[in-house]
Order: sequence, then structure tokens, then C-alpha cells
Amino acid sequence: MNYRENYEKWLKDFASDTATYEELMAIANDEKEIEDRFYMELSFGTAGLRGVLGAGTNRMNAYNVRRATMALGKYILQEAGQAERGVVIAYDSRRFSDTFAKQAALVLCKAGVKVYLFESLRPVPELSFSVRHLNAIAGIVITASHNPKQYNGYKVYWEDGGQMPPERASIIESLIHETSYQESEPMCEKEALDKGLLNIIGKEVDDAYIENVKKLSISPELGKELGDTMKIVYTPLHGSGNIPVRRILKETGYTQVFVVPEQELPDPEFSTVRVPNPDDPAAFDLALKLQKELNADVVFGTDPDCDRVGIAVLDGEGKVHALTGNQIGCLLLNYILEQKSSKGELPKNAAAVKSIVTTEMARAICEAYGAKMFDVLTGFKFIAEKIEQFGETGEHTFVFGFEESCGYLSGVDVRDKDGVNASMLIAETAAFYKKQGMTLYDGLQALYKKYGYYDAKVTSFGLAGKDGLAKMGQLMIDLRADAPKEFAGKKVLAVRDYKKGTRVTAEGETKLEQPATNALYYELEGDAWICIRPSGTEPKVKLYVNAVTDSAEATVQLLNELSDAAVALLNSKI
Repeated sequence: MNYRENYEKWLKDFASDTATYEELMAIANDEKEIEDRFYMELSFGTAGLRGVLGAGTNRMNAYNVRRATMALGKYILQEAGQAERGVVIAYDSRRFSDTFAKQAALVLCKAGVKVYLFESLRPVPELSFSVRHLNAIAGIVITASHNPKQYNGYKVYWEDGGQMPPERASIIESLIHETSYQESEPMCEKEALDKGLLNIIGKEVDDAYIENVKKLSISPELGKELGDTMKIVYTPLHGSGNIPVRRILKETGYTQVFVVPEQELPDPEFSTVRVPNPDDPAAFDLALKLQKELNADVVFGTDPDCDRVGIAVLDGEGKVHALTGNQIGCLLLNYILEQKSSKGELPKNAAAVKSIVTTEMARAICEAYGAKMFDVLTGFKFIAEKIEQFGETGEHTFVFGFEESCGYLSGVDVRDKDGVNASMLIAETAAFYKKQGMTLYDGLQALYKKYGYYDAKVTSFGLAGKDGLAKMGQLMIDLRADAPKEFAGKKVLAVRDYKKGTRVTAEGETKLEQPATNALYYELEGDAWICIRPSGTEPKVKLYVNAVTDSAEATVQLLNELSDAAVALLNSKI
């Protein structure tokens, strides 16, 4: 069916749903809007579903959530004996998150699959932990992470606690196409409870999760020594981090924690920020105001599902610096390796994992401590796969993993980025430097002095709508057909084509270890690099530019020159 036929079918099939019917009738004379809502089905990728809220096949709504969940239920039933193990379901503070979570739970119950549903909003990392803790076969979390308020999403986790791997996600997507809206009706809640299929969980899992995070403290003595004097300003950005982050800080000794009052409680409108993204400096305006009033040592915040963490720090002159995910990750990595090494606790086979678009400064830090750095594709599920691999082979011991998009993890019982774990480590790292009479900013400058001045710049090219998908695909085809030889005078020394799985240099071609994905990575002179890839969760192409020199000024200049050249190249082809 074409988009107009899909639209007419929805008007007929869901006529009894007054809200949906009226929403669709309101766009009856807007052909462009109808096309955008119905020209395709919301795709089920490796991050599940994510899209703008609203009625339509290409929108996040209860009907699409039900259908995806029934497909998941069918898949679980195909895995003999797994339905009784159950599925854990959590949700954040976004619009309809609680409704979608309940609908998903009751659809699984209708399919005969046991469900563990959290009583109220919980962070993504606790969901990941709970899947393993309860020995469930899968997990679902309703969230759109750090996206704007008009979005919501549906992420699926498998039994290892990591996000659904690509091969399983593709099977579920095919099952979605075979599943009708009509067969995805939910069970009555009372019936689900009476049959023992629906189980409400809360405190008992919270306690187990917090105890697990506490075990990841590198230097518990720092909290005891400085926890009553070091001031922390924290903002949950209206999301699920408020309770668990405050709890972990308190239970590890950090008592001077001040939460931004305007952003403390859940608010699906995220009314105090442009977007609830801790990677956006503007999200810290209120937190920095409170920091100034209190003269606090550190300011940090988590996104709505509490998997990402951002930091804002002051330098010696009182200037605010919003740290990037690369900078935060390197501070935490260095802290972990330095402390474990000094205490004689660093395993000889220690390993860290980062994404291919994350700073190479992390590799330099690892090499200084004799640890090995592994590169994986973008998406924390690939870091989770490495953790699983290390556990199976015993060849390496995982100590830390991170992505440039403000996601960090130091344990093995959670298999996604963990904002609660990271918040504890940030407090410890700040205390570590405070004990030396330094701030986090001072600590970062010390790392630059030792390893070089690394910097990065990320540019996004929004390509929404039906034409956007075609443009993204054509852009990558054009770049492969006409590969750039240099950027801003810096020669391209090697091209990694992650779709083809090859690395090509003047000497020849070698195979890449990572699985296929649509990304191009250019290695440049002077250890600079550029990566271009379509986003896996949003309608945009992302451009990553990284540079390193022996001074901050020279790095910024080179970074800007490389970025300008790369932006000009993409603009000429989009």
C-alpha cells in the first residue's frame, strides 16, 4: 500500500480510538504530513524503535509498540522454554513512557510470556542489570534517551543485558512485518496479575543494583575523607537519575550533594532545557547558577534515562568549561588505571574498550599503564559484546569502556552505559584531584601536557523525511566512488570502509575486525582523522573530526581547518 492507502486504513481500523481518529482527521488536508507519517513503517533497528510521537506507521504510538512487542513475544516463544524466564520492562519520564511500558507488558502476557514491570521510572542501566539479575530472557526500556521532547523510543535487550544484537534484531523486524495490529491486543491487567504473568518489581532490585555499583568504587576512602567537604551540584534533567544517583553518592560518602530544584522532578516537557542532553552546554545553565551560589567543586548531570553523563567545570579564572564525552572518558580512564596501578590491583591483561569515533587519547593513556585498548563500532552493545567475549575467553579483564557521546561503564554486570556508575566515578575523580589541590579542569590539563592536546568536533547534517534517507544513502555511495585525497592540506594515509570491511593504504588492503556498518574513516597525516557515518537512531549524517598537536591553540586551529574542509565536502554532495 502507498502512504495514502495506509492513512485511509488507519482511519478505518482505529475509528473507535477517538484521540487517534481526531489526530488523523486534523491532518486530512496536509498531504506532506500524511506522507511523512505513512510512507514507511517505523524501522526496528539495533536500537529498537525511535521516532516522533503521534499516530501513523512512521510514528511512536501504542499500536506500534504493541506490534513490536508481539513480534518479540513470538521470537521468545520460538526459543523453547524461555517464556517462563520472563522479560524485564522499565521506562523513563517521557510522554507516554509509562503507558507504552504497561501496554508492552500486557501484550507479552497475552503471548504467554512472563513479565517483570518496574513500579515507576528507572534508569536504563538498572534495566540492563535486572535482566541478568533476574535471569530474564530479554528486557525492554521505553525511552528516547537525550532526544527532544517530541520523541520516544523502545529499546530491546537480550539475556546478556546488552542491547539486542543486529542478527536478532533483524529477525524481530521480519516478525513485525508478519504481525498485525489486531493480533497485538494486550491482556487485561487483572487477568495478567491473577495468572502470575505480570510481576511488579521495585525496591528489591534497586537495592541489588546499588550494591553492585558500590562495588565498582576504585577508592572508597576518598568518600570517607572528602565526602563531607566536597560540594557537588547534580541535575537529573527531569529524568530517572534523581533517586539512584543521589543514593549512590550518599552511600559512598558524598553528603554535600545539591540537586537543581527546577530540574529535580520528572517533567516530560523538559521545560527548563532546549533538549535534555548533558552533552549540550545549555543544559547546565541552572546547574552552573547553583554552582556559583554554593562555590561547588563539580557540576554534572544525567539525561532522562540516566545512561549518559555530562560535566561542567571551572578553571582557575572562574571560566566555565563544558567537558566533552572524550574528555570525561579520558579523565575517568586515567583515574581508574592510575589508582589500580598504584595499589597493585591492575590486572596484567587489563583492557578498555571505546568506539571507533572516540578519541585516540584513550589509547595513549592505556599504553602508559600497559593496558590494551579495543575499538568497536558505535553503539554500546558492541562494548557489551567485548565484555562478554572477555568473560568467555579470559584473555582480557575489562576495566572501562566509553563512547564520545557521554556514555561510560566500569563494571561487567551492566551491559550498557551507566550514568549511576559514572556519577560515582566522577565524584571520586573530583575528590582525587581535590586532595592534590586540583580541580577536574586542572587534571585534564595535566593529561594534555603528558599525552598531547587532543580535540574533537562533531557536526550533524539533518536529513529528515523520505528524501533524507535517499540522500544519506547516495552521499555514502558518492564518497566511495570519489574518495577524497586530502583535507585542509593533510593527506589521507588510509581509508577504512567499514561497510566493505577493508582498510586501504598505498601499500595495499587489509581486513577490518569489526562487523559491517555504513561508515567511512579517513586516517590523516599527523594522527588526525575524520569519520563520516549515517546515524543509526536519528535521520542525520554525523561528521567526526579529531586532531592532536603539542599545543591547545595549534590543535584548535587544525581542527577547525579540517572540519571546514570536511563540511564543505559534504555540503557539495548532499
